[in-house]
Amino acid sequence: MREYLLTAFVVAAVTYLLTPLVRRLAETIGAYTPVRDRDVHTIPTPRLGGIAMFVGISAGLLVASHLPTLQRVFDTSEVRGVLFGGILLVAIGAADDRWGLDALTKLAGQILAAGVMVLQGVQLLYLPLPGNTLSLSPNIGVPLTVIFVVVTINAVNFIDGLDGLAAGVVAIAALAFFAYSYEISVVKHYDRAAPATLITIVLAGACLGFLPHNFNPARVFMGDSGSMLLGLMLSAASVSLLGRLDPNNTATAGFFPALLPLLLPLAVLAVPFIDLLLAVVRRTRSGQAPWEPDKLHLHHRLLRLGHSHARAVLIMYLWSALIAGAAVTVAFAHSRPYLVIAAYLGAGAVLLVASNIPRLRQQPRV
Repeated sequence: MREYLLTAFVVAAVTYLLTPLVRRLAETIGAYTPVRDRDVHTIPTPRLGGIAMFVGISAGLLVASHLPTLQRVFDTSEVRGVLFGGILLVAIGAADDRWGLDALTKLAGQILAAGVMVLQGVQLLYLPLPGNTLSLSPNIGVPLTVIFVVVTINAVNFIDGLDGLAAGVVAIAALAFFAYSYEISVVKHYDRAAPATLITIVLAGACLGFLPHNFNPARVFMGDSGSMLLGLMLSAASVSLLGRLDPNNTATAGFFPALLPLLLPLAVLAVPFIDLLLAVVRRTRSGQAPWEPDKLHLHHRLLRLGHSHARAVLIMYLWSALIAGAAVTVAFAHSRPYLVIAAYLGAGAVLLVASNIPRLRQQPRV
């Protein structure tokens, strides 16, 4: 655990210290986010923050490769695949941050990055089913992996609409993944040096190091160079963690814990995934292309309810933490899991009321 914490600290420190330099670089080359009709910010803001995050992640992995326990992670090619895919997406995202790229070009880059990871062994090999395991041939596993990676990347990209929102939500997701991956190593007596565990802790470190510069009022945005990198690493951790579980133990481990590596990103990113689906349906029905922007995302709706910028972000943090915490806790709550579920449902009810306080205040008194 100490080596993981040291790695996270290095990533956070490098990202935090490098972000002001990247901000100056963005100002020098003119990599600004313009004020568009759908945006919340009111002045052009420099971006390219993903470059600082990637350098921080690389520094952390370099340190980890020299630590006695974590250096075993690098015996496999999975971390290398994430780095290669990350370099590709950061380069494409940086080009978009500076000059602007069309949606299809970015989609092609996302597919290519996912393919690079697949070639390095980050691939869905099986899916756990109740009492059984479905093995996936390359003809099925490869496209499923690519689709999962691309959808996760774009879900993260969708929530990058308020200061600090994407960085905070992904940090929560990464910490939940880290907790689950490390705990399952203890419970199942696996090697605690695992690619998924390392990927999630460096991802959390990068988000936490960047967040002080990005929280409202943001001094710099991560841009597509950052949001695509975060989505790529989150999906890679999910695929890697699922592949780490022993398919022969699926039935004895229980259906929910076996599926959790796939359910957890869907759970913690439930709001952006729903937002993504609603946006595609909404725009398609109105005759727009699915990637055409609008001002009807969930974070826009929270602002319209009357929440401040910072409070809307904190509400989405709390929803993410609640869902992610519930998923991980229930997976290991062998004693009285229904009490745990009831406690989280109660907390969810309180948060639901808190989310709608501005609307409740507007209700006419009888």
